[in-house]
Order: sequence, then C-alpha cells, then structure tokens
Amino acid sequence: MSNLTVRRVGPESAAVVLAIVHEAFGSRPPLDPPADALTETEASIATRLALGGGLVARLDGVPVGALLLDAVGDSVYLRRFGVLTAARGHGVARAMVQAATEAAVTIGGHRWLRVVAREELPQTVGFWVHRGFWQTDRRSPYVELVRPVPTFHEVRTADDMKALGARVATALRPGDLVVLTGDLGAGKTTFTQGLGLGLGVEGAVTSPTFVIAREHRSRGDGPELVHVDAYRLGGAAELDDLDLDTSLDSAVTVVEWGEGVAEDLADSRLQIRITRDPVSSGARGEVTDEVEPRTVEILRLGPRWAQT
Repeated sequence: MSNLTVRRVGPESAAVVLAIVHEAFGSRPPLDPPADALTETEASIATRLALGGGLVARLDGVPVGALLLDAVGDSVYLRRFGVLTAARGHGVARAMVQAATEAAVTIGGHRWLRVVAREELPQTVGFWVHRGFWQTDRRSPYVELVRPVPTFHEVRTADDMKALGARVATALRPGDLVVLTGDLGAGKTTFTQGLGLGLGVEGAVTSPTFVIAREHRSRGDGPELVHVDAYRLGGAAELDDLDLDTSLDSAVTVVEWGEGVAEDLADSRLQIRITRDPVSSGARGEVTDEVEPRTVEILRLGPRWAQT
C-alpha cells in the first residue's frame, strides 16, 4: 500500500512546488489565454510561499502534488493546485483538499475556502463541486467556487455529544442531509440521539444497523428524522435501493457510515466526522463518561449552507 502524506511547506520548497505546478498545468489541454501558472518562476513561487505557505503531497516519499495558500480577508484561496500526471488516481487531490481545510483552520480567522477554476475544464470544476464547493462567481473563462471552513468541537461525555447534536438540530430543516463518519464506538448514534432531541421526534433513537433505516415522526410540526446505517451496505447503489427519495424533501436524513456512499443524495450536506483516541473503549455507537474526549468536525457543504 502506498504511503501518502501532505505537509505544510515554506519558501525552501519553491523548486519542488514549481516543478509540480509546471508539469500539472502543462499537461492540461491548451487554453486561451494560457494558464497563469505556467509563467511562475522559482522566485515568484518562493515569494508566495513566504507570504502564505503551501502544501506538498508525497507518495512513498516522492513529491507528487502541491498548492499555495493565499489568505485574503475572510477567505483562504487554494492557488496553483496541481497533481503530477503519473500520480493521479491515488487520492492525492482529495488528501490535499483535506490538508488545506485543516491548514485554513490553524491559520485562524477565516470562514471560507475558495478556488478559481477554468470553465473550459468541466472535470476540474466537477471535482470541486464533488468536494462540496459551489459556484459564487463566473467571469469567463474563470469560475470561482467556495465552501465554508469547518468548525471543531471537543466533546468529553455522552451528554455533551447529545447536547452538541441538539444544538446542530436547531439549524436543520426539511430536506437536509447529515452524513456521519467515525470509527466503531466514536459516538455517531449518540450524536444522532441529540439530533432527535433537538428535532423533537418520537421514539428512542438507536442504531438502525440490522433494519438499515428507521423513521421517527415529529411530535410537533417539525421535520421527521430518517436514520440510516450504511455500515452493511455495499455502496451507493444499495443505498438507492432503500428508496429514500420519498422522504428526502420532507425529513432530515442522517446516514451513519455515509461518507463515500451518501453524498449524491442531495446537492448540500452536513459532513460530520467524529474522532477519538485510538485506545478509547466503549460499545458501538455510544460515548461513555470514561472514554477519552472526541473531536467533532462539522463541515457545511453545498449552496444550502451558503449564508451560514
């Protein structure tokens, strides 16, 4: 298995970044006007890296991807995003987006990630859309896309996890999709129980592993909760077989183990990742007072969350 790493770099890596940028942008179809990236020099890259830093991805120790970070106002722009032709298809671009997201958080004070793509490259635009970005501006031949920087919450107990879920529920409305990711016992079901409390739905929210999906009606006039466990599903096709379309518009749909499976259910989603200390213990789907703290990452993806 290949070892993929992404690290922050400064001006000392200008030559490495320049080589990747020139190869990656030079391998694209001819554009009119040509990509500005092809005019970069080692000196210009070094200056950009000194101002905002950048990232270099390495596959088995070999540099294969790079980008520049450019903080402007309340946004961090991802500039000169490129992956070597020979390294494509190994998840390098996805890993760089994740690392850039984490870098934007550590830089601090920024609400948005932004990227500028060429409209003549629909696959490139599609890549960013699939990563949860949406178009905010088009000035031919350029398309600007944006997504919010995630928020992080430290959770110490089961009650804290439920309370966080209840707070998140106050921002939800019919048609919203919540995709939950986390290891066994990380607290996905506990978080969903908090969502159920916040939404005011009927019935105990428990893991739907063996029934795949459960529906919880609202006690009032709010949306019902559709709780799906994709752990035993073979992929997006099996999720489609559940015929969730009938309830997507009228309910809040929560899909545990949904990353890589449920993204196409809606054009917007809350992507929630729960991580914990690997030595923590606990039953599947539960958080107890004795385990190590969890970190909950909440990422608002798609135009539904543009104004939040």
